[in-house]
Amino acid sequence: DIAGGITASARAKGRVATVAVTGFTFHRPVLMGDVVCCYADIQRVGTTSITIGVEAWVIRRSASRNRFKVTEGVFTFVAIDDKGRKRPVPPL
Repeated sequence: DIAGGITASARAKGRVATVAVTGFTFHRPVLMGDVVCCYADIQRVGTTSITIGVEAWVIRRSASRNRFKVTEGVFTFVAIDDKGRKRPVPPL
């Protein structure tokens, strides 16, 4: 949620709130000592909402330093003003 929120907030040029999470899948566990890397990309921008795809990958702390996806999901955020009301997402 945080990785998606940072991306959505940057695109919205302000505060956002999570309104939906869909297709959230856990593929493998994260182990103590794993390095977690989160990646987010904008999938859709609406009038007031932004849909973000998020993936989390780990680098396993072992001799092989294997890297693999551990989870992914799609988050929808709505741009909000300082009173918590939805507002338009500004154009690029």
